[in-house]
Amino acid sequence: MNLAAALRRLPLLFAVLMIVSPAILFFVWMLSLSLKYEIDNGAYPPILIPERVAWENYAKVFQSAAFLTFFRNSLIVTGAATAAALLVGVPAGYGIARMKATRAAIVVLIARMTPGLSYLIPLFLLFQWLGLMGTLWPQIITHLVITVPIVIWVMISYFESTPMELEEAAVIDGANRWQVFRHVALPIARPGIVVALILASIFSWNNFVFGVVLAGRETRTLPVAVYNMLSFEQVSWGPLSAAALIVTLPVLLLTILAQRQIVAGLTAGAVKGG
Repeated sequence: MNLAAALRRLPLLFAVLMIVSPAILFFVWMLSLSLKYEIDNGAYPPILIPERVAWENYAKVFQSAAFLTFFRNSLIVTGAATAAALLVGVPAGYGIARMKATRAAIVVLIARMTPGLSYLIPLFLLFQWLGLMGTLWPQIITHLVITVPIVIWVMISYFESTPMELEEAAVIDGANRWQVFRHVALPIARPGIVVALILASIFSWNNFVFGVVLAGRETRTLPVAVYNMLSFEQVSWGPLSAAALIVTLPVLLLTILAQRQIVAGLTAGAVKGG
């Protein structure tokens, strides 16, 4: 790369740095808090790198039986909501894409953009009437409000970019619509399905609003559990930051390990459609 090309890229690199640096700063500061004792966390001026590392903060989190219960709850809720969203969203995305159902796609987009609080009151009353409060079912069902539109919207854009020639050839060979979808469309759309799975998992895992309202004492998920570690009397910043990092770690690792699939799936439509 010559000097002129490097200079042309400087504005882009500067813009990326300005956007990413606050997130990196918050993450580094949270990591610093999790590795310090409370006396160091309250020191002024602030200490970024402690002389003594407080690994006890992480040990306290993992020694808590309640935290392990909340971790299991998050796995169940996220896994069930993501699996159900894929079962519903992938065929729905395929049908909307092939039928050119623009209105249905707009409805899905509106459902995705609608704040989650809009669904909470009627769903809360419904679950209370059904006697499901205190179980994980209310959270799994409400998370579908988040995960299903994400899966449908990703799959619509991906199926619209896949070639029709292979499906038409399968129809000529005598395959029905279900066989075309199962044996032709699904294998081609695998990168898009991976992207939809990852995005749905991330949004479901990080969801906080539904858990605060619908979760009981034993059915809280990790974001709600971390929030409940705050108190008016005293905040232990070390264990709190350690717990927050542990909550973030699965999503962070999933994103890093699958970043190639995410980029490939999100850019496939633009590449094939051009």
